[in-house]
Amino acid sequence: MKGKLFLIPTPLGENFTIQNINSDVIKTLQGIRFLIAEELKTARRFLKKLDPSCPIDDITFFVLNEHTTPQEFEQYLKVAENGNNVGLLTEAGCPAIADPGSQVVNIAHKNEIKVVPLVGPSSITLALMASGLNGQKFAFWGYLPVKQNERKIKIKQIEKRSKLENQTQIFIETPYRNISLFNDIIAVCEPETQLCIASNITQYDEFILTMKIKKWKLKIPDIHKKPTVFLLLS
Repeated sequence: MKGKLFLIPTPLGENFTIQNINSDVIKTLQGIRFLIAEELKTARRFLKKLDPSCPIDDITFFVLNEHTTPQEFEQYLKVAENGNNVGLLTEAGCPAIADPGSQVVNIAHKNEIKVVPLVGPSSITLALMASGLNGQKFAFWGYLPVKQNERKIKIKQIEKRSKLENQTQIFIETPYRNISLFNDIIAVCEPETQLCIASNITQYDEFILTMKIKKWKLKIPDIHKKPTVFLLLS
């Protein structure tokens, strides 16, 4: 009998307690000895914080990052083929959403390995919930282009699509480029377009605010080097 692939969410920041973690996540982790993780140091720290007595040395870790090949993904899931449950951890939030773990999940389906998603925080859905923008129709773009000219063109395209389809547009950025992205948004978008900025969600300094572009031009948010979700509705 094949094992299962458990998609294990993690907190959105380091300021969390066991009470913040879903009981199913804790119970599942207690029974898993094979884990796929993006950063092994972060994964080990998370496990130790959940349970100081966790037998870290008994757990086999597989690294998942931008350098991991599809062939390695296949190899990681061999243990599930042999009847062992495998856990997929992300750096923060839910695995396989804005996360390379989706490739592992896809391979699991191809190999008829049961995929079990567990309940946990997603900065993208939490931001949408709190934005007041259209939660019936929305699109997630991930990261926008790094080059400024290309990024501005993409923002205009996104705004046009939002207006045409009455669809909330969601995107993220590497935290140290947040202000550059913000400046490009207010530079190219229409004054009446609504923009929600959701930063450090679930943390002590959480910031979530939706305003029209014309009002954002009078307020620069404190989002430098902070995980941030941008939502736009024209």
